[in-house]
Amino acid sequence: MIAPQAGAQQRQNQNQRPNQRRREPLVIPDVPRDQLVCFCLYTTHRNVLKLSAQLYPLREGEERKVALEIDSGDGNWRRVAEADVNPDGWLATFRVEKWDDTKQHNYRVVHAGGTSYAGVIRRNPRDKDEVVVGNLSCNSNTDRGPRADIVANLKAQDPDLLFFAGDQSYDHKEHYAAWLLFGRQFGEIIKDRPTVTIPDDHDVGHPNLWGEGGVPAKRPDGSDGGYFMPPAYVNMVQRAQTSHLPDPYDPTPVAQNIGVYYTSLNVGGIDFAIIEDRKWKTGPLGLVPQMGPRPDHITDDKYDRKAIDVPEAQLLGERQLKFLRQWGQDWSGAEMKVVLSQTIFAGGAHLHGGRDNRLLADLDSNGWPQSGRGEALREMRRCFAFHLAGDQHIATVIHHGVNDWEDAGYSFCSPSIVNFYGRWWEPLEQPMSHDPKNPLPQTGRFYDGFGNKITMHAYANPAEGNYVAAGFGVVRFRKSDRTIRMECWPRMVDVKKPDAKQFDGWPVTIRQEDNYGRKPIAYLPALDLSGREDAVVQVVDEATGEVVYTLRVNGATFRPKVFRAGTYTVHIGEGDGRRTLKGVQSVPEKDSSVLQVR
Repeated sequence: MIAPQAGAQQRQNQNQRPNQRRREPLVIPDVPRDQLVCFCLYTTHRNVLKLSAQLYPLREGEERKVALEIDSGDGNWRRVAEADVNPDGWLATFRVEKWDDTKQHNYRVVHAGGTSYAGVIRRNPRDKDEVVVGNLSCNSNTDRGPRADIVANLKAQDPDLLFFAGDQSYDHKEHYAAWLLFGRQFGEIIKDRPTVTIPDDHDVGHPNLWGEGGVPAKRPDGSDGGYFMPPAYVNMVQRAQTSHLPDPYDPTPVAQNIGVYYTSLNVGGIDFAIIEDRKWKTGPLGLVPQMGPRPDHITDDKYDRKAIDVPEAQLLGERQLKFLRQWGQDWSGAEMKVVLSQTIFAGGAHLHGGRDNRLLADLDSNGWPQSGRGEALREMRRCFAFHLAGDQHIATVIHHGVNDWEDAGYSFCSPSIVNFYGRWWEPLEQPMSHDPKNPLPQTGRFYDGFGNKITMHAYANPAEGNYVAAGFGVVRFRKSDRTIRMECWPRMVDVKKPDAKQFDGWPVTIRQEDNYGRKPIAYLPALDLSGREDAVVQVVDEATGEVVYTLRVNGATFRPKVFRAGTYTVHIGEGDGRRTLKGVQSVPEKDSSVLQVR
């Protein structure tokens, strides 16, 4: 239960108008010298443990090393690693190889001054049918109080993984102090489960970020592309938030020697690609004529949607597109695929900051550039990947389309933890289709402000008494039937109560295969996989050599859909047991032919 005083203060803060709120100054507490570790973050992946310990400032003469110890189970603690404390951010990171992730381990981080910070490193939940992920973002500094309600609810729902999608800090030039506050707010739930934290624009000192491969930005609004804060500061932020993640796919730094962290993480057979959707994105200034009060805000209704999709603009960059393609084809130990990033690939809001401020297009969203968006969605759908993100300040569930509606995957954008800048989904047009069973009237097929095809399934607009639509998301990946259930919980709701109610429109449940919703032109003969159940199936178009998709199927039969008539190569299985069928001819939908794979 949330403490009464804290709950009252949070309700007051979140229901005030932005100009009425008071932002408390940041203070780094002078903690007792036996409490120097503020919080810890960790992941385990392919038998490697990565754990970072965030310390309060050390004084001159105090030991600059910490140790990681594991409970041996007999009352003794075994030291498994030592790490130096980096004074630029007071962080220590441990890397332990040959980690046994089949067992749960009690751990503690110890410092010579008497500090001992304890937590639990969970076993990999491979045997769990339902893997649960908490999805959070946008921890506004307009409320520096505790997050007791969210922490209590997450403990009750007991996620196997926590994902903080960005803007853990809004104190642009004081990330270290704000990061310590984030640790005091969420450390109690973070210390006992794997957690992904990735920085977004406010974390690295930007109101909006177009990283443009790491070049220096000359404008504080960043619209010319690049990073405005010094590279050392950016690297300090990234080190604090991502050094506990699995090793980067390609660690080569970008311009100014700014590091990268895009990687993958497997938890319980759910394979997550962690990408940086701001780092290579092109800034709009100079590429797109200014058609509103800011280079990134288009308010002129005469703008041409196609003209702003300039060929020079990129989104994920070639390095991350290559990563997504290779990750999508590697299904070792994976049953479902998920992409984690800062924001969604669409313009998901119309009103920004107030009911009288309508934007026709927001170039900060990943609906722009449209061509880069299409490239990203095409790579993600090749492996039927679902998408989790934040940033938008409004929770949404969107089925994305590239060439046609619903021909790509679904995204779930989490609501803000604290929301001082409300956004609303309030299109001027009526939906081109609407499910009458959906309680939300503005759902169905729409074009976003960039002309992208999107199908809105759920949205959580700010309304009277809902704390500006603040809250958190929970996603349940059920492996036995390959379903994905999205839940969206408001602030101050006690999920343990029988009458606890989610935002209107939730929960939303989809099937894994809905994440490549493209309509087939033809099919291949059904595959009889008896004796090879749940095999990995890859379909390759022989005319182009292109991988159409790769998927671990559910069960002993699978009928591959294809998108043109022709011949295909089908790879079945993995490693030495892989079998290849060449020259498989597509057939009409009503054809009942079967290929037996033994």
